[in-house]
Amino acid sequence: MRYLPLAFDLKHRPCLIVGGGSIATRKARLLNKAEARLLVVAPDITDELRQLVMASGGEYIVGTYRKELLDNAEMVVAATADGDVNARVSADARARRLPVNVVDSPEHCTFTFPSIVERGPLAIGISSGGSAPVLTRMLRAQIETLLSPGLGLIAELAGRMRDKVKAALPEAQRKDFWHWVFNGPVVGQIERGHKVEAEQSILEELQRWEEKPAPSGEVYLVGGGPGDPDLLTFRALRLMQQADVVLYDRLVSTEVLELVRRDAERIYVGKMKQFHSVPQDDINQLLVDLAKEGKKVLRLKGGDPFVFGRGGEEIDKLAEAEVPFQVVPGITAAIGCSAYSGIPLTHRDHAQSVRFVTGHLKQGDLVLPWDELITKNQTLVFYMGLTGLPTISEKLIANGMEADTPAALVEKGTTRDQRVIVGTIGTLPELAETHKVEAPALTIIGGVVKLRESLGWYQ
Repeated sequence: MRYLPLAFDLKHRPCLIVGGGSIATRKARLLNKAEARLLVVAPDITDELRQLVMASGGEYIVGTYRKELLDNAEMVVAATADGDVNARVSADARARRLPVNVVDSPEHCTFTFPSIVERGPLAIGISSGGSAPVLTRMLRAQIETLLSPGLGLIAELAGRMRDKVKAALPEAQRKDFWHWVFNGPVVGQIERGHKVEAEQSILEELQRWEEKPAPSGEVYLVGGGPGDPDLLTFRALRLMQQADVVLYDRLVSTEVLELVRRDAERIYVGKMKQFHSVPQDDINQLLVDLAKEGKKVLRLKGGDPFVFGRGGEEIDKLAEAEVPFQVVPGITAAIGCSAYSGIPLTHRDHAQSVRFVTGHLKQGDLVLPWDELITKNQTLVFYMGLTGLPTISEKLIANGMEADTPAALVEKGTTRDQRVIVGTIGTLPELAETHKVEAPALTIIGGVVKLRESLGWYQ
Protein backbone atom coordinates (compact mmCIF):
# COMPACT_ATOMS: atom_id res chain seq x y z
CA MET A 1 0.00 0.00 0.00
CA ARG A 2 1.91 3.02 -1.25
CA TYR A 3 -0.80 5.58 -0.43
CA LEU A 4 -2.27 5.68 3.08
CA PRO A 5 -5.99 6.56 2.96
CA LEU A 6 -6.56 9.68 5.07
CA ALA A 7 -9.44 12.08 5.68
CA PHE A 8 -8.52 15.79 5.54
CA ASP A 9 -10.54 18.48 7.28
CA LEU A 10 -10.54 21.17 4.57
CA LYS A 11 -13.37 23.37 5.83
CA HIS A 12 -12.50 27.00 4.97
CA ARG A 13 -8.89 25.99 4.25
CA PRO A 14 -7.21 27.40 1.13
CA CYS A 15 -6.57 24.90 -1.66
CA LEU A 16 -4.73 26.01 -4.78
CA ILE A 17 -5.79 24.64 -8.18
CA VAL A 18 -3.46 25.31 -11.08
CA GLY A 19 -5.53 25.02 -14.27
CA GLY A 20 -9.00 26.03 -15.36
CA GLY A 21 -10.33 23.29 -17.66
CA SER A 22 -12.75 20.41 -17.20
CA ILE A 23 -10.32 18.30 -15.14
CA ALA A 24 -9.60 21.18 -12.77
CA THR A 25 -13.35 21.68 -12.46
CA ARG A 26 -13.89 18.06 -11.45
CA LYS A 27 -11.29 18.37 -8.69
CA ALA A 28 -12.86 21.66 -7.58
CA ARG A 29 -16.23 19.94 -7.17
CA LEU A 30 -14.72 17.49 -4.68
CA LEU A 31 -12.90 20.22 -2.76
CA ASN A 32 -16.06 22.30 -2.71
CA LYS A 33 -17.99 19.43 -1.14
CA ALA A 34 -15.37 19.44 1.60
CA GLU A 35 -16.05 23.20 2.03
CA ALA A 36 -12.52 24.19 1.07
CA ARG A 37 -11.72 27.76 -0.03
CA LEU A 38 -10.65 27.56 -3.67
CA LEU A 39 -7.72 29.51 -5.09
CA VAL A 40 -7.50 29.04 -8.86
CA VAL A 41 -4.80 30.30 -11.22
CA ALA A 42 -5.23 29.95 -15.00
CA PRO A 43 -5.47 32.17 -18.10
CA ASP A 44 -9.14 31.22 -18.32
CA ILE A 45 -11.57 28.96 -16.43
CA THR A 46 -14.89 27.25 -17.07
CA ASP A 47 -18.13 28.89 -15.98
CA GLU A 48 -18.76 26.13 -13.45
CA LEU A 49 -15.32 26.55 -11.93
CA ARG A 50 -15.87 30.29 -11.65
CA GLN A 51 -19.12 29.64 -9.74
CA LEU A 52 -17.42 27.14 -7.44
CA VAL A 53 -14.69 29.65 -6.60
CA MET A 54 -17.27 32.33 -5.77
CA ALA A 55 -19.36 29.94 -3.66
CA SER A 56 -16.29 28.94 -1.63
CA GLY A 57 -15.31 32.55 -0.89
CA GLY A 58 -12.08 31.94 -2.80
CA GLU A 59 -10.19 33.76 -5.53
CA TYR A 60 -9.56 33.39 -9.24
CA ILE A 61 -6.22 34.73 -10.44
CA VAL A 62 -5.99 35.35 -14.17
CA GLY A 63 -2.52 34.37 -15.38
CA THR A 64 0.05 31.61 -15.11
CA TYR A 65 1.43 29.70 -12.17
CA ARG A 66 4.16 31.20 -9.99
CA LYS A 67 5.48 29.60 -6.83
CA GLU A 68 4.60 32.59 -4.65
CA LEU A 69 0.98 31.44 -4.89
CA LEU A 70 1.88 28.52 -2.61
CA ASP A 71 2.33 30.97 0.26
CA ASN A 72 -1.41 30.95 0.88
CA ALA A 73 -2.16 27.28 0.14
CA GLU A 74 -2.52 24.22 2.38
CA MET A 75 -3.17 21.77 -0.46
CA VAL A 76 -2.24 21.93 -4.16
CA VAL A 77 -3.74 20.42 -7.31
CA ALA A 78 -2.01 20.73 -10.70
CA ALA A 79 -4.45 20.14 -13.57
CA THR A 80 -2.99 21.89 -16.63
CA ALA A 81 -2.34 20.42 -20.07
CA ASP A 82 1.35 21.35 -19.76
CA GLY A 83 3.42 18.54 -18.23
CA ASP A 84 6.35 20.86 -17.46
CA VAL A 85 4.12 23.23 -15.51
CA ASN A 86 2.57 20.36 -13.57
CA ALA A 87 6.02 18.97 -12.70
CA ARG A 88 7.17 22.40 -11.50
CA VAL A 89 4.08 22.78 -9.30
CA SER A 90 4.80 19.37 -7.79
CA ALA A 91 8.45 20.17 -7.10
CA ASP A 92 7.63 23.52 -5.51
CA ALA A 93 4.88 22.03 -3.34
CA ARG A 94 7.10 19.16 -2.18
CA ALA A 95 9.84 21.62 -1.28
CA ARG A 96 7.36 23.27 1.09
CA ARG A 97 5.98 19.91 2.30
CA LEU A 98 2.53 20.74 0.95
CA PRO A 99 0.31 17.83 -0.14
CA VAL A 100 0.11 17.91 -3.94
CA ASN A 101 -1.87 16.07 -6.58
CA VAL A 102 -0.91 16.16 -10.25
CA VAL A 103 -3.70 14.83 -12.44
CA ASP A 104 -2.80 11.65 -14.38
CA SER A 105 0.78 11.74 -13.07
CA PRO A 106 1.12 9.51 -9.98
CA GLU A 107 4.89 9.96 -9.85
CA HIS A 108 4.37 13.67 -9.10
CA CYS A 109 1.70 13.13 -6.43
CA THR A 110 1.97 12.95 -2.66
CA PHE A 111 -1.76 12.21 -2.49
CA THR A 112 -4.43 10.98 -4.88
CA PHE A 113 -8.17 11.56 -5.13
CA PRO A 114 -10.07 8.31 -4.54
CA SER A 115 -13.34 7.34 -6.15
CA ILE A 116 -15.86 8.29 -3.49
CA VAL A 117 -19.13 6.75 -2.38
CA GLU A 118 -20.90 9.43 -0.37
CA ARG A 119 -23.76 9.15 2.08
CA GLY A 120 -23.86 12.42 4.00
CA PRO A 121 -20.94 12.48 6.46
CA LEU A 122 -20.18 8.87 5.55
CA ALA A 123 -17.61 8.72 2.76
CA ILE A 124 -15.98 5.58 1.34
CA GLY A 125 -12.85 6.18 -0.72
CA ILE A 126 -11.52 3.62 -3.21
CA SER A 127 -8.02 4.20 -4.50
CA SER A 128 -5.49 2.36 -6.63
CA GLY A 129 -2.86 5.06 -6.15
CA GLY A 130 -3.45 6.20 -9.72
CA SER A 131 -2.54 2.84 -11.24
CA ALA A 132 -6.05 1.65 -12.20
CA PRO A 133 -8.64 4.48 -12.12
CA VAL A 134 -11.13 2.56 -14.28
CA LEU A 135 -11.07 -0.33 -11.78
CA THR A 136 -11.75 2.02 -8.86
CA ARG A 137 -14.71 3.52 -10.70
CA MET A 138 -16.10 0.03 -11.35
CA LEU A 139 -15.80 -0.84 -7.67
CA ARG A 140 -17.46 2.43 -6.72
CA ALA A 141 -20.42 1.60 -8.96
CA GLN A 142 -20.77 -1.83 -7.33
CA ILE A 143 -20.63 -0.40 -3.80
CA GLU A 144 -23.20 2.29 -4.68
CA THR A 145 -25.77 -0.42 -5.41
CA LEU A 146 -25.15 -2.14 -2.05
CA LEU A 147 -25.53 0.82 0.31
CA SER A 148 -28.84 2.27 1.41
CA PRO A 149 -29.41 5.98 0.65
CA GLY A 150 -30.45 6.34 4.30
CA LEU A 151 -26.96 5.62 5.64
CA GLY A 152 -26.09 9.31 5.58
CA LEU A 153 -29.03 10.15 7.85
CA ILE A 154 -28.05 7.31 10.20
CA ALA A 155 -24.48 8.64 10.36
CA GLU A 156 -25.74 12.17 11.06
CA LEU A 157 -27.97 10.91 13.88
CA ALA A 158 -25.07 8.90 15.36
CA GLY A 159 -22.93 12.04 15.27
CA ARG A 160 -25.54 14.00 17.23
CA MET A 161 -25.90 11.21 19.81
CA ARG A 162 -22.22 10.39 20.14
CA ASP A 163 -21.46 12.57 23.17
CA LYS A 164 -24.56 11.39 25.04
CA VAL A 165 -23.66 7.76 24.52
CA LYS A 166 -20.04 8.39 25.51
CA ALA A 167 -21.12 10.06 28.75
CA ALA A 168 -23.63 7.34 29.61
CA LEU A 169 -21.75 4.11 28.88
CA PRO A 170 -18.24 2.74 29.51
CA GLU A 171 -16.14 1.91 26.47
CA ALA A 172 -16.78 -1.83 26.69
CA GLN A 173 -20.54 -1.22 26.40
CA ARG A 174 -20.44 1.58 23.82
CA LYS A 175 -19.28 -0.61 20.96
CA ASP A 176 -22.05 -3.14 21.57
CA PHE A 177 -24.59 -0.33 21.89
CA TRP A 178 -23.64 1.11 18.51
CA HIS A 179 -23.86 -2.38 17.02
CA TRP A 180 -27.44 -2.43 18.26
CA VAL A 181 -28.13 0.99 16.73
CA PHE A 182 -26.78 0.10 13.30
CA ASN A 183 -28.37 -3.36 13.18
CA GLY A 184 -31.70 -2.73 14.92
CA PRO A 185 -35.02 -0.98 14.35
CA VAL A 186 -33.45 2.47 14.19
CA VAL A 187 -32.21 1.80 10.66
CA GLY A 188 -35.70 0.99 9.44
CA GLN A 189 -37.13 4.08 11.12
CA ILE A 190 -34.56 6.31 9.43
CA GLU A 191 -35.11 4.77 6.02
CA ARG A 192 -38.85 5.37 6.34
CA GLY A 193 -38.17 9.02 7.17
CA HIS A 194 -39.09 8.79 10.87
CA LYS A 195 -36.08 10.67 12.23
CA VAL A 196 -37.72 11.85 15.46
CA GLU A 197 -38.89 8.34 16.32
CA ALA A 198 -35.41 6.97 15.57
CA GLU A 199 -33.77 9.42 17.95
CA GLN A 200 -36.33 8.59 20.64
CA SER A 201 -35.63 4.86 20.17
CA ILE A 202 -31.94 5.47 20.75
CA LEU A 203 -32.58 7.49 23.92
CA GLU A 204 -34.92 4.85 25.35
CA GLU A 205 -32.49 2.04 24.58
CA LEU A 206 -29.61 4.06 26.05
CA GLN A 207 -31.50 4.39 29.33
CA ARG A 208 -31.97 0.61 29.44
CA TRP A 209 -28.27 0.05 28.78
CA GLU A 210 -27.31 2.44 31.60
CA GLU A 211 -29.21 0.19 34.01
CA LYS A 212 -27.48 -2.98 32.79
CA PRO A 213 -24.67 -4.51 34.88
CA ALA A 214 -21.14 -4.07 33.59
CA PRO A 215 -20.53 -6.48 30.71
CA SER A 216 -18.46 -9.58 31.31
CA GLY A 217 -15.60 -10.38 29.01
CA GLU A 218 -15.30 -13.38 26.75
CA VAL A 219 -12.51 -15.27 24.98
CA TYR A 220 -12.72 -16.42 21.37
CA LEU A 221 -10.31 -19.27 20.66
CA VAL A 222 -10.09 -19.09 16.86
CA GLY A 223 -8.22 -21.19 14.34
CA GLY A 224 -6.67 -18.93 11.70
CA GLY A 225 -5.92 -21.75 9.28
CA PRO A 226 -2.61 -22.51 7.58
CA GLY A 227 -2.09 -19.09 5.96
CA ASP A 228 -4.45 -18.38 3.09
CA PRO A 229 -7.09 -15.92 4.41
CA ASP A 230 -9.68 -17.40 2.04
CA LEU A 231 -9.66 -20.52 4.23
CA LEU A 232 -11.05 -18.71 7.30
CA THR A 233 -14.55 -19.61 8.43
CA PHE A 234 -17.30 -16.97 8.41
CA ARG A 235 -17.56 -17.26 12.19
CA ALA A 236 -13.83 -16.71 12.62
CA LEU A 237 -13.98 -13.56 10.51
CA ARG A 238 -17.00 -12.23 12.42
CA LEU A 239 -15.32 -12.69 15.81
CA MET A 240 -12.07 -11.19 14.50
CA GLN A 241 -14.06 -8.03 13.77
CA GLN A 242 -15.62 -7.93 17.26
CA ALA A 243 -12.53 -8.40 19.44
CA ASP A 244 -11.10 -5.64 21.63
CA VAL A 245 -7.71 -7.32 21.95
CA VAL A 246 -6.00 -10.12 20.02
CA LEU A 247 -3.28 -12.50 21.19
CA TYR A 248 -1.70 -14.07 18.13
CA ASP A 249 0.93 -16.68 17.29
CA ARG A 250 3.91 -16.67 14.94
CA LEU A 251 2.09 -19.04 12.58
CA VAL A 252 -0.77 -16.60 11.97
CA SER A 253 -0.12 -15.18 8.50
CA THR A 254 0.11 -11.44 7.91
CA GLU A 255 -2.84 -11.64 5.51
CA VAL A 256 -5.03 -13.25 8.18
CA LEU A 257 -3.93 -10.79 10.87
CA GLU A 258 -4.87 -7.89 8.59
CA LEU A 259 -8.52 -9.00 8.86
CA VAL A 260 -8.63 -8.34 12.61
CA ARG A 261 -10.46 -5.17 13.61
CA ARG A 262 -8.10 -2.26 12.96
CA ASP A 263 -8.42 -0.64 16.38
CA ALA A 264 -8.02 -3.86 18.37
CA GLU A 265 -5.00 -4.06 20.66
CA ARG A 266 -2.51 -6.63 19.34
CA ILE A 267 -0.29 -8.73 21.60
CA TYR A 268 2.26 -11.10 20.06
CA VAL A 269 2.67 -14.30 22.08
CA GLY A 270 4.25 -16.48 19.39
CA LYS A 271 6.81 -19.15 20.01
CA MET A 272 9.96 -19.73 18.00
CA LYS A 273 12.50 -22.53 18.10
CA GLN A 274 14.34 -22.41 21.45
CA PHE A 275 12.60 -19.12 22.31
CA HIS A 276 9.20 -18.45 23.85
CA SER A 277 8.26 -14.78 23.84
CA VAL A 278 5.58 -15.43 26.49
CA PRO A 279 5.49 -18.65 28.59
CA GLN A 280 2.31 -20.69 28.10
CA ASP A 281 1.20 -20.27 31.73
CA ASP A 282 1.47 -16.50 31.33
CA ILE A 283 -0.62 -16.64 28.13
CA ASN A 284 -3.31 -18.61 29.97
CA GLN A 285 -3.41 -16.09 32.79
CA LEU A 286 -3.39 -13.12 30.42
CA LEU A 287 -6.51 -14.46 28.70
CA VAL A 288 -8.25 -14.66 32.07
CA ASP A 289 -7.12 -11.19 33.19
CA LEU A 290 -8.15 -9.45 29.96
CA ALA A 291 -11.57 -11.11 29.93
CA LYS A 292 -12.18 -10.13 33.56
CA GLU A 293 -11.56 -6.53 32.52
CA GLY A 294 -14.70 -6.87 30.41
CA LYS A 295 -12.86 -7.21 27.09
CA LYS A 296 -13.65 -9.44 24.13
CA VAL A 297 -10.39 -11.35 23.71
CA LEU A 298 -9.44 -13.07 20.48
CA ARG A 299 -6.91 -15.89 20.87
CA LEU A 300 -5.86 -16.33 17.25
CA LYS A 301 -3.85 -19.42 16.38
CA GLY A 302 -2.39 -20.75 13.17
CA GLY A 303 -4.13 -23.89 11.89
CA ASP A 304 -6.62 -25.42 14.34
CA PRO A 305 -6.37 -24.63 18.07
CA PHE A 306 -7.01 -28.25 19.08
CA VAL A 307 -4.38 -29.83 16.80
CA PHE A 308 -0.97 -29.29 18.46
CA GLY A 309 -2.14 -25.77 19.31
CA ARG A 310 -2.40 -26.00 23.12
CA GLY A 311 -5.99 -24.84 22.85
CA GLY A 312 -7.10 -27.38 25.43
CA GLU A 313 -4.67 -26.00 28.00
CA GLU A 314 -5.93 -22.47 27.48
CA ILE A 315 -9.64 -23.18 27.76
CA ASP A 316 -8.99 -25.42 30.76
CA LYS A 317 -7.68 -22.33 32.55
CA LEU A 318 -10.64 -20.26 31.32
CA ALA A 319 -13.13 -22.85 32.55
CA GLU A 320 -11.40 -22.97 35.94
CA ALA A 321 -11.67 -19.16 36.21
CA GLU A 322 -15.33 -19.26 35.01
CA VAL A 323 -14.56 -17.04 32.02
CA PRO A 324 -16.99 -17.47 29.09
CA PHE A 325 -15.33 -18.76 25.93
CA GLN A 326 -16.09 -20.23 22.55
CA VAL A 327 -13.94 -22.24 20.16
CA VAL A 328 -13.88 -21.81 16.39
CA PRO A 329 -12.04 -24.59 14.53
CA GLY A 330 -9.68 -23.77 11.70
CA ILE A 331 -8.29 -25.75 8.80
CA THR A 332 -5.31 -27.48 10.33
CA ALA A 333 -1.94 -27.37 8.56
CA ALA A 334 -2.12 -31.03 7.50
CA ILE A 335 -5.42 -30.56 5.67
CA GLY A 336 -4.40 -27.25 4.08
CA CYS A 337 -0.93 -28.35 3.00
CA SER A 338 -2.27 -31.64 1.70
CA ALA A 339 -4.86 -29.93 -0.50
CA TYR A 340 -2.55 -27.19 -1.80
CA SER A 341 0.33 -29.57 -2.51
CA GLY A 342 -1.79 -32.10 -4.38
CA ILE A 343 -1.04 -34.87 -1.89
CA PRO A 344 -4.27 -36.45 -0.57
CA LEU A 345 -3.86 -37.79 2.95
CA THR A 346 -5.97 -40.86 2.21
CA HIS A 347 -6.52 -42.80 -1.00
CA ARG A 348 -8.07 -46.24 -1.56
CA ASP A 349 -4.94 -47.48 -3.36
CA HIS A 350 -2.32 -45.97 -1.05
CA ALA A 351 -3.54 -45.11 2.47
CA GLN A 352 -6.57 -46.13 4.50
CA SER A 353 -5.52 -44.19 7.59
CA VAL A 354 -3.64 -41.02 8.49
CA ARG A 355 -1.73 -40.17 11.63
CA PHE A 356 -0.79 -36.68 12.87
CA VAL A 357 2.44 -36.66 14.88
CA THR A 358 4.37 -33.89 16.62
CA GLY A 359 7.98 -33.76 15.48
CA HIS A 360 8.97 -31.26 18.15
CA LEU A 361 12.26 -32.12 19.82
CA LYS A 362 12.10 -32.02 23.60
CA GLN A 363 15.48 -31.50 25.25
CA GLY A 364 17.20 -32.69 22.09
CA ASP A 365 15.29 -35.98 21.88
CA LEU A 366 12.17 -37.18 20.08
CA VAL A 367 10.31 -39.83 22.05
CA LEU A 368 7.59 -41.50 19.95
CA PRO A 369 6.11 -45.02 19.60
CA TRP A 370 8.16 -45.63 16.45
CA ASP A 371 7.07 -49.25 15.99
CA GLU A 372 3.39 -48.13 15.84
CA LEU A 373 4.21 -45.64 13.08
CA ILE A 374 5.53 -48.34 10.75
CA THR A 375 2.18 -49.42 9.37
CA LYS A 376 1.42 -50.32 5.79
CA ASN A 377 -0.99 -48.12 3.83
CA GLN A 378 -0.82 -45.29 6.38
CA THR A 379 0.05 -41.63 5.85
CA LEU A 380 2.22 -39.95 8.48
CA VAL A 381 2.11 -36.18 8.91
CA PHE A 382 4.75 -34.60 11.14
CA TYR A 383 4.09 -31.14 12.56
CA MET A 384 7.02 -28.99 13.73
CA GLY A 385 9.43 -31.63 12.50
CA LEU A 386 11.91 -29.64 10.41
CA THR A 387 14.64 -29.46 13.06
CA GLY A 388 14.15 -33.10 14.00
CA LEU A 389 13.90 -34.37 10.42
CA PRO A 390 17.23 -36.30 10.50
CA THR A 391 16.11 -38.01 13.70
CA ILE A 392 12.66 -38.81 12.25
CA SER A 393 14.25 -40.32 9.14
CA GLU A 394 16.77 -42.34 11.14
CA LYS A 395 14.21 -43.71 13.64
CA LEU A 396 11.63 -44.68 11.01
CA ILE A 397 14.19 -46.55 8.92
CA ALA A 398 15.69 -48.20 12.01
CA ASN A 399 12.22 -49.46 12.98
CA GLY A 400 11.50 -51.03 9.61
CA MET A 401 10.31 -48.36 7.20
CA GLU A 402 11.78 -48.70 3.71
CA ALA A 403 14.26 -45.90 2.98
CA ASP A 404 12.64 -45.31 -0.41
CA THR A 405 9.20 -44.60 1.08
CA PRO A 406 7.92 -41.42 -0.66
CA ALA A 407 8.05 -38.27 1.48
CA ALA A 408 7.52 -34.55 1.00
CA LEU A 409 8.16 -31.27 2.78
CA VAL A 410 5.55 -28.53 2.34
CA GLU A 411 7.03 -25.16 3.25
CA LYS A 412 4.68 -22.22 4.00
CA GLY A 413 1.75 -24.23 2.74
CA THR A 414 -1.33 -22.51 1.19
CA THR A 415 0.54 -19.20 0.82
CA ARG A 416 2.04 -17.60 -2.27
CA ASP A 417 5.47 -18.63 -0.93
CA GLN A 418 4.58 -22.33 -0.77
CA ARG A 419 7.28 -24.81 -1.84
CA VAL A 420 6.92 -28.58 -2.07
CA ILE A 421 10.11 -30.67 -1.87
CA VAL A 422 9.54 -34.32 -2.84
CA GLY A 423 11.91 -37.20 -2.13
CA THR A 424 12.01 -40.27 0.11
CA ILE A 425 12.25 -40.70 3.84
CA GLY A 426 15.92 -41.51 3.28
CA THR A 427 16.75 -38.43 1.15
CA LEU A 428 14.44 -35.81 2.69
CA PRO A 429 16.85 -34.51 5.41
CA GLU A 430 19.52 -33.83 2.77
CA LEU A 431 16.97 -32.23 0.42
CA ALA A 432 15.79 -29.95 3.23
CA GLU A 433 19.36 -28.79 3.75
CA THR A 434 20.07 -28.37 0.03
CA HIS A 435 16.88 -26.35 -0.60
CA LYS A 436 17.28 -24.38 2.65
CA VAL A 437 13.73 -25.17 3.75
CA GLU A 438 12.49 -22.89 6.53
CA ALA A 439 9.69 -23.17 9.10
CA PRO A 440 6.80 -23.49 9.02
CA ALA A 441 7.14 -26.75 7.13
CA LEU A 442 5.07 -29.93 7.27
CA THR A 443 6.36 -33.43 6.51
CA ILE A 444 4.10 -35.93 4.71
CA ILE A 445 5.25 -39.56 4.45
CA GLY A 446 3.60 -42.40 2.56
CA GLY A 447 2.55 -43.73 -0.83
CA VAL A 448 0.14 -40.80 -1.36
CA VAL A 449 3.13 -38.55 -2.03
CA LYS A 450 3.53 -40.25 -5.43
CA LEU A 451 0.23 -38.63 -6.49
CA ARG A 452 1.72 -35.15 -6.21
CA GLU A 453 3.05 -35.21 -9.79
CA SER A 454 -0.42 -35.75 -11.30
CA LEU A 455 -2.62 -33.98 -8.74
CA GLY A 456 -0.60 -30.87 -7.96
CA TRP A 457 -2.69 -27.83 -8.96
CA TYR A 458 -1.57 -24.87 -6.83
CA GLN A 459 1.14 -22.69 -8.42
